[in-house]
Amino acid sequence: MKVILRQDMDELGLEGDIVDVTKGYARNYLIPKSIAVEATPQNIKTFQLQGKKIEARRLKAQEQAERLREKMGGLVITFLHKAGEEGKLYGSVTSMDIASQMEAQGIVIDRRKVVLEKPIKALGEFQVPVKIYPGVTGSLKVIVDPETAKEE
Repeated sequence: MKVILRQDMDELGLEGDIVDVTKGYARNYLIPKSIAVEATPQNIKTFQLQGKKIEARRLKAQEQAERLREKMGGLVITFLHKAGEEGKLYGSVTSMDIASQMEAQGIVIDRRKVVLEKPIKALGEFQVPVKIYPGVTGSLKVIVDPETAKEE
């Protein structure tokens, strides 16, 4: 089934793109959530008329993503966690933890944009990619240090 996207989706495409998806995915998810509309001739014509507005929004979003990537360029986030003898953490550092630390430093980003294959469960330095916008990926340094007990 062909649908026209009303907003950007990482796995499908950008706003205004005509994509082919399964009928169930379109009818049960994309259309009810107003992410897409069915690609009828009338809807295609409507989106073609709105093409310049859509392109302007894409360019603006791309520029904002580039600025955010530049801002993230030298960002270093440090976490203090309790760790065992071999450098393994009690617990883990997740994408939600990283996103909240970024927000505390003035960079607001959705936690789903932080690309972690699995949570960080060891001490050390890690380069974490952040998908800001389709085609724009930033990187930040995450340092996990051991939490030391306060000596009295």
